[in-house]
Amino acid sequence: MGGVRNTPVIKWLDHADLAVRLTPTVGRAEYLDHMTFVRNDRPLFTEPFGPLIGLKEEWEAQGASPGELDLSAFRFRCPAEAYVHVNTGWMGETEEEVIEETDQLRIYRDSMGRTMKLIKGFATLALPLDFPVKTMDDWRRIRHHYEFSEQRFAAGWEAAAREHLARDRVLCAAIPGGYDTPRQLMGDAAACVAYHDDPELMHDILDTLTETAVRVLDRVSRTVAIDQLSVHEDMAGKSGPLAGPSQVREFIAPYYRRVWDMLADRGTRLFDQDSDGNMNAVIDEFLDAGINLMHPIEPAAGMDIVALRERYGRRLAFCGGLDKHVLRRSREEIDAELERKIPPLVATGGCMLGLDHRIPNGTPLEAYRYYIRKAWEILDREAARL
Repeated sequence: MGGVRNTPVIKWLDHADLAVRLTPTVGRAEYLDHMTFVRNDRPLFTEPFGPLIGLKEEWEAQGASPGELDLSAFRFRCPAEAYVHVNTGWMGETEEEVIEETDQLRIYRDSMGRTMKLIKGFATLALPLDFPVKTMDDWRRIRHHYEFSEQRFAAGWEAAAREHLARDRVLCAAIPGGYDTPRQLMGDAAACVAYHDDPELMHDILDTLTETAVRVLDRVSRTVAIDQLSVHEDMAGKSGPLAGPSQVREFIAPYYRRVWDMLADRGTRLFDQDSDGNMNAVIDEFLDAGINLMHPIEPAAGMDIVALRERYGRRLAFCGGLDKHVLRRSREEIDAELERKIPPLVATGGCMLGLDHRIPNGTPLEAYRYYIRKAWEILDREAARL
């Protein structure tokens, strides 16, 4: 993105290096009430993802303070979130085997047996070069990694969860994606073909995920109050989702519904789906499956947060929605983006506004400073009208 970068040698190389430090100022009850349209006292505003790799070096060269580099110097209004220490996804070997490593790349075999390639200095996530599942027999050999066991509960999980609640943190639980898991096991192309050519395989994968998630979260939700269920899918590109409405209804929705119905009956209030890209074609199906919160709502992929609010009203809450690319344009364009989107979302509530993904390379530090100042100017103005 953005062509050649005139930056020093990359010092911040991985996700941990790029982590942001936001100061939570919103309590658990206020967040849950706001995002479920119960009350709308003041707007929420956050930085959902932080910088892309290379941006911190750019900002450092432009005179950023340490607090600006980890974003702690900027004003946000968001809650603290914490996850229950249980595992509902892959479990098993964690040792990685390095195959080749140079200053430019790292090729290794991951815990799932995939050959992974990481281009250093340009990415923090490695890309798989091969996949462990091509047939039902392949899946049966590794299915035990997704099946239930007592090892899915970390030592002290219950005490830790109660401590999070006592500290007024939003308590979250995660389940593996109904599309993302087959994609990780098979690759996008093979997973999409399997919906049609090998539905038995896809159903078996999803049935296994369902059984494990229900058993784990049944125990958790009988003990502590889960506030938000989260699922990571990343199942869409700019032109639309890789699984269509019929695939969502047949394969993914039954999985979501079994988990969500159980948790919703016990007081869980939010079901958040993380998927980049244009999800418009399948939003209705995911709402029927229980989703009531989506992020990051990418404008460049055709996801218009204002139009979506007009269409879905209080059925769907959002996080994100502000065009990250506009920060590399003029102040007038930044103003236009914020003036179009912030007022209607503040007025209706059910939204934690923020950029629609990581802050892109080539974003001037001064432009980001201006974005924060301008956003709060509008947020405070609109909040006074509530």
